[in-house]
Amino acid sequence: MGAVNRVPLGIAAGGIVLVALAPWAAPAVETSRPARDAVVGRWEPDVAALEALDDRESDPADAVLFIGSSSIRLWDSIATDMAPWPVVRRGYGGARYRDLCHFAPRLVAAHDPRAIVVFSANDISEPSEAPAVDEVMIDVRATLAGIRGRHPRVPVLFVAVTPTASRWQLWPEIARLNAAIEKLCAEEADTFFVATAERFLDPATGRPAADLFQADRLHLSPAGYAVWAEAIAAALTEVFAEAEAAAVR
Repeated sequence: MGAVNRVPLGIAAGGIVLVALAPWAAPAVETSRPARDAVVGRWEPDVAALEALDDRESDPADAVLFIGSSSIRLWDSIATDMAPWPVVRRGYGGARYRDLCHFAPRLVAAHDPRAIVVFSANDISEPSEAPAVDEVMIDVRATLAGIRGRHPRVPVLFVAVTPTASRWQLWPEIARLNAAIEKLCAEEADTFFVATAERFLDPATGRPAADLFQADRLHLSPAGYAVWAEAIAAALTEVFAEAEAAAVR
């Protein structure tokens, strides 16, 4: 299996719901929590700060927009790691699909990207409160619908949740979530899955490679970001090549 799960580019995605862009406007699709739920609203100041950044900064042409959780927010080397593609980074710490599905329309509204990369790793993070994969997938679908309301044809790449030592006991369920997201990407036009798990597992132990993570055993180290960048760059290269091939047919 390649790094990217593909659907032919240029096929209009059916059933896309136009999403209101006003603050607290929930996608017109099912979500696991309402927009005004306290666990969603706690991130409002962070998202508002990113919107203010949108007002101050102009995007480079043909930028790749990254949205999601702290692994996006903390990726300080993203501009060099993802070269030659210009990037825009709009991550907030602690993001889960249960809140990202409500904020995604606002995070993408001010941008005209060549592609959008999505990563959120926190929905299945605590054994005592881990939701079922089916519940998380409600919000993954709503996140995609929120993006599609503004960008119906832009390639969207969902990056797999990374295996980490701090959440290793939850890895079987996280792996099932990754499989469900991969299946969704295979079914939706212009939507792709970036598989990364094998790159972060030590072949000798089958467990997360310690040098690819910070001391918290959760967030990526510089070496981990280099591995991540290689996987995402390979996926983008493939997606853009398919788009260019489709354009000349």
